[in-house]
Amino acid sequence: MGNLEGKIAVVTGGNSGIGYASAKKFKEQGANVIITGRSEEKVNTAANELGVQGVVADVKDLNALDSLVAQVKDNHGAVDILFVNAGIFAPAPVGQITEEMFDNQMGINFKGAVFTVEKFLPIIKDGGAIINLSSVNAYTGMPNTAIYAASKAAMNSYTRTAATELAPRKIRINSVNPGPVYTPIFGKTGMPEEQLNVFAEAMQNRIPLKRFGQPEDIANLVNFLASDEASFITGAEYNIDGGINVNPLLAG
Repeated sequence: MGNLEGKIAVVTGGNSGIGYASAKKFKEQGANVIITGRSEEKVNTAANELGVQGVVADVKDLNALDSLVAQVKDNHGAVDILFVNAGIFAPAPVGQITEEMFDNQMGINFKGAVFTVEKFLPIIKDGGAIINLSSVNAYTGMPNTAIYAASKAAMNSYTRTAATELAPRKIRINSVNPGPVYTPIFGKTGMPEEQLNVFAEAMQNRIPLKRFGQPEDIANLVNFLASDEASFITGAEYNIDGGINVNPLLAG
């Protein structure tokens, strides 16, 4: 029997990367899992592979969130675990940030995350768990990530305040801050493959453990925070980054 036996878990952006790995882990631990995503094809493919329910929903669209919550409520009644994972990464240097870039990243990474929580709160059980996917970029000052980093810093600040306000319902809410992880998010940046490879090699050399994380590494932490084993943890942030945030100047 897994540590999430009988729990109802929702994973936004669950059709790839960290969301996919976390949905898989949740299911292995006995949860009944619902994944969401913007692409009907990708959501359906992932749901079939995982053997879970898939629902198409764009977290930037509040009407879509309303529809998602209504569907989950109709099918399951209530939710024990909400993993707010959907997000995008669109690098741009300061001085070349457009309003569209700002609105898109903030709209998905922060506004979408906040309203995912807001819309689901009425059907999250007292004693439930919310996990927000953030990033060590909230603190690193990494070039070309100003808006992405700001969206994640906002997420972490929101999480701390929400933890205080949700405590009377015994709902725990925590943030997970991954470092560099092998996921499809980098392939969606528009950077040429050669440039991505150079970036990845340079980044890996700066990680004390000398490797990128795998989605499964993050999924293991997310699963722990979702479980009763983490029943005394709320308002916390967990860096899972191979040590890059404690020693950002370390080079190969």
